[in-house]
Amino acid sequence: MTAILPLLFLFAAISGTAVVLVRDPARQVFAIAVNGLVLAILFDALQAPDVALSELAVGTAAVPLLFLVALMAVKTQPPEEDS
Repeated sequence: MTAILPLLFLFAAISGTAVVLVRDPARQVFAIAVNGLVLAILFDALQAPDVALSELAVGTAAVPLLFLVALMAVKTQPPEEDS
Protein backbone atom coordinates (compact mmCIF):
# COMPACT_ATOMS: atom_id res chain seq x y z
CA MET A 1 0.00 0.00 0.00
CA THR A 2 2.80 2.42 0.78
CA ALA A 3 4.36 1.89 -2.65
CA ILE A 4 1.12 2.92 -4.35
CA LEU A 5 0.77 6.26 -2.54
CA PRO A 6 3.80 8.01 -4.09
CA LEU A 7 2.67 6.80 -7.51
CA LEU A 8 -0.82 8.19 -6.92
CA PHE A 9 0.61 11.50 -5.71
CA LEU A 10 2.69 11.65 -8.88
CA PHE A 11 -0.38 10.95 -11.03
CA ALA A 12 -2.29 13.65 -9.17
CA ALA A 13 0.50 16.15 -9.81
CA ILE A 14 0.70 15.20 -13.49
CA SER A 15 -3.06 15.38 -14.02
CA GLY A 16 -3.29 18.71 -12.20
CA THR A 17 -0.50 20.11 -14.33
CA ALA A 18 -2.22 18.81 -17.46
CA VAL A 19 -5.40 20.70 -16.52
CA VAL A 20 -3.43 23.93 -16.42
CA LEU A 21 -1.34 23.34 -19.54
CA VAL A 22 -4.07 22.15 -21.93
CA ARG A 23 -5.24 25.10 -24.00
CA ASP A 24 -8.33 23.72 -25.79
CA PRO A 25 -11.41 24.14 -23.54
CA ALA A 26 -13.03 20.85 -24.60
CA ARG A 27 -9.86 18.90 -23.87
CA GLN A 28 -9.42 20.79 -20.62
CA VAL A 29 -12.81 19.53 -19.45
CA PHE A 30 -11.68 15.95 -20.01
CA ALA A 31 -8.43 16.72 -18.18
CA ILE A 32 -10.50 17.98 -15.24
CA ALA A 33 -12.49 14.73 -15.27
CA VAL A 34 -9.30 12.65 -15.30
CA ASN A 35 -7.91 14.75 -12.46
CA GLY A 36 -11.08 14.13 -10.46
CA LEU A 37 -10.80 10.40 -11.06
CA VAL A 38 -7.15 10.33 -9.98
CA LEU A 39 -8.01 12.29 -6.84
CA ALA A 40 -10.90 9.93 -6.06
CA ILE A 41 -8.55 6.95 -6.32
CA LEU A 42 -6.00 8.76 -4.14
CA PHE A 43 -8.60 9.54 -1.48
CA ASP A 44 -9.72 5.92 -1.50
CA ALA A 45 -6.11 4.78 -1.05
CA LEU A 46 -5.79 7.21 1.87
CA GLN A 47 -8.80 5.47 3.46
CA ALA A 48 -11.25 8.32 3.05
CA PRO A 49 -14.09 6.63 1.15
CA ASP A 50 -16.64 9.37 1.81
CA VAL A 51 -14.36 12.02 0.31
CA ALA A 52 -13.52 9.67 -2.57
CA LEU A 53 -17.20 9.16 -3.43
CA SER A 54 -17.84 12.90 -3.23
CA GLU A 55 -14.89 13.60 -5.51
CA LEU A 56 -16.06 10.91 -7.90
CA ALA A 57 -19.55 12.38 -8.10
CA VAL A 58 -18.62 16.05 -8.21
CA GLY A 59 -15.10 16.23 -9.64
CA THR A 60 -15.40 13.46 -12.20
CA ALA A 61 -19.03 13.72 -13.30
CA ALA A 62 -20.97 16.84 -12.29
CA VAL A 63 -18.48 19.66 -12.86
CA PRO A 64 -17.12 18.41 -16.21
CA LEU A 65 -20.68 17.81 -17.41
CA LEU A 66 -21.68 21.37 -16.49
CA PHE A 67 -18.58 22.74 -18.24
CA LEU A 68 -19.39 20.73 -21.38
CA VAL A 69 -22.97 22.02 -21.40
CA ALA A 70 -21.71 25.59 -21.01
CA LEU A 71 -19.18 25.11 -23.81
CA MET A 72 -21.81 23.72 -26.15
CA ALA A 73 -24.16 26.61 -25.33
CA VAL A 74 -21.46 29.17 -26.09
CA LYS A 75 -20.45 27.49 -29.35
CA THR A 76 -24.02 27.15 -30.69
CA GLN A 77 -25.19 30.71 -30.06
CA PRO A 78 -25.35 32.82 -33.21
CA PRO A 79 -23.23 35.97 -33.26
CA GLU A 80 -25.02 39.11 -32.20
CA GLU A 81 -25.57 41.84 -34.78
CA ASP A 82 -24.66 45.43 -34.02
CA SER A 83 -27.55 47.91 -34.24
